[in-house]
Amino acid sequence: MSYLEDLFSVAGKTALVTGAATGIGRMAATGLVMGGATVLIASRKGADCARVADELNALGGSGRAEGFAGDVGSEEGIAALVAEVKSRTDRLGILINNAGITWGAEFEDFPYSAWAKVLAVNVTGLFHLTRELTPLLEKAASHEDPARVINLGSVMGTQPLADGAYSYTASKAAVHHLTRTLANELARRRITVNAFAPGPFQSRMTAFATASDRQAAHVGGHVPLGRIGAPDDIAGATLYLCSRAGRYVTGAILPLDGGQSVQHGMTLFKE
Repeated sequence: MSYLEDLFSVAGKTALVTGAATGIGRMAATGLVMGGATVLIASRKGADCARVADELNALGGSGRAEGFAGDVGSEEGIAALVAEVKSRTDRLGILINNAGITWGAEFEDFPYSAWAKVLAVNVTGLFHLTRELTPLLEKAASHEDPARVINLGSVMGTQPLADGAYSYTASKAAVHHLTRTLANELARRRITVNAFAPGPFQSRMTAFATASDRQAAHVGGHVPLGRIGAPDDIAGATLYLCSRAGRYVTGAILPLDGGQSVQHGMTLFKE
């Protein structure tokens, strides 16, 4: 194995990626499988996860994927997901809390129920799943090679911009703060905790604005680097944080946004 291969390898590690049937979760899972990890893919649609696992296994990477159903939107769902993970492995080197939902409405019409629903998945579920899986993360962790947690934040959690997604943007700001809190608390257990803060990528959540190439190019025009994110942008960042290359990084909110987090007068989907 060359120096670069060794530095960025995740070979032999077991990972759980939630919400990985589509979008950013699938991009992260792809990078891990290609990098040599065993990747457990879970979302509410188990059949989709099984299909995606088969597709990733067909790419010819040195890792492998397993797909099954998992719901982080309730205490019962988290308990079932944890039990499923424990039935497949006794240690977890990587946890990527990618599952998330959003809700959009005008300020005057934004429903009370949307806050509870979005916060339950994006923040409450993330915290409790991490807590319940901490013993498995500790088993995989060492001084030389900590276990890794990556939470999915958003550029919308760093900027005072809602685009009608008031509960979503608040939830992502909470994810960023919780990431720093857990990084401090779990460091003594040899677990690093970081977050991605992506800008626009093609996903089911952003399909209303990025589904076609024309739409994606239009949204990319708002980004300082002139394009929306690509799958390798997520895969590369994932391999960095989860490999030996990123073992000394914890508490970071990594912007994957083409410069939007430092852009004045930022816009995402609305003109």
